[in-house]
Amino acid sequence: MNRIVFCRARGAAWHNLYWVKKLDLIFFDAGGGHRAAANALKSVIDQQKRPFELSLVNLQEALDAIDVFRKLTGVRLQDIYNLMLKKGWTLGSPQLTAGMHLVIRLFHSQQVKVLRDLWRKRRPDVVVSLIPNLNRALFDSLHRELPGTPLVTILTDIADYPPHFWMERQQQHFIVGSEKAQAQAAAMGHQPQYVHRVSGMILNPSFYDVAPLEPPERAEARRKLGFDPEKPVGLVLFGGQGAAVMLEIARRVPDRQLILVCGHNEKLASELRRLAAERAAPVFVEGFTKEVPRYMQLADYFIGKPGPGSLSEAAAMRLPVIVERNAWTLPQERYNADWVREQGIGIVLRNFRDVARAVDELLDPAAYARFRAATGRMQNRAVFEIPDILEKIGTQAH
Repeated sequence: MNRIVFCRARGAAWHNLYWVKKLDLIFFDAGGGHRAAANALKSVIDQQKRPFELSLVNLQEALDAIDVFRKLTGVRLQDIYNLMLKKGWTLGSPQLTAGMHLVIRLFHSQQVKVLRDLWRKRRPDVVVSLIPNLNRALFDSLHRELPGTPLVTILTDIADYPPHFWMERQQQHFIVGSEKAQAQAAAMGHQPQYVHRVSGMILNPSFYDVAPLEPPERAEARRKLGFDPEKPVGLVLFGGQGAAVMLEIARRVPDRQLILVCGHNEKLASELRRLAAERAAPVFVEGFTKEVPRYMQLADYFIGKPGPGSLSEAAAMRLPVIVERNAWTLPQERYNADWVREQGIGIVLRNFRDVARAVDELLDPAAYARFRAATGRMQNRAVFEIPDILEKIGTQAH
């Protein structure tokens, strides 16, 4: 529901009249990247004092009553997904995704009913989805309950994984961060005025705020972590849940200095600390932290899964990357490895058994300069570009 607000114009004695739009940002906690993107976008919108009454809505909570996975297993769907990531149980994930989509289609009418009740209570002017898989239910429920209210889906993956992952054949807005995703939308028949291209993935504003370090300051910070500041440091990061493969990586590059960020996986962090005594080179083990920009600032390269957020963060901090792409890679992240090759920002392995060779190859001076120059050509300002798009959509609504 629109709200009228009066405000004093800067440097003037008169008041300006404008409409404040109720804007709902839809997220869930499968993986963590969706909540992180929603929080980052909210932070920028609030800072820019946009004419929005902004709310974050956890869709998992809204749909808990009809979560068939919870009814069958006692565990929420998003928690099953996070456990899969933590344990590395991702082999066969394309088939699991297809099965999940089948279940979602079977329960579509129930989802629409629950969501219509949600919109009836909330009455947003614009709904912004930062989640995959459920955009058909979001659109149908919104169209039936609040006709004319726009749905905007922001892809937090570099490209779509069709069918029925991010994009559906329905008249809504999409915000995409790559040429590939833009072409996918066009191929589905979406008109250009509904497909908004930005310069990359949503990053936390802290990645833009981090102050540059002078060489002596950087060397001292590396020394405090237990490193020889004159030798390269790799950052190993596998999202908010960590991954068991980090142990394999630490064993396969025993002579390389590493920062190992384990997220919420405390068991993994303990195992890596015990492993440190067996290695020739020091490691620094960290759990969940908001200091990832700082650790990236102290590192020289990145090793991890080809997640859209981590890859975009590494590129923003000028870190060449090493990732793997194989049958265990989540299907929606497989294009990201191709994107690494296309952009020339790092090395893609079939598996991390070859990680020692890849590190040697990446740190060759000529190769490292080439990879680092490629990261410098990427100017991702998406989190600052999206509020303009949302304001225009909101202005045109109703």
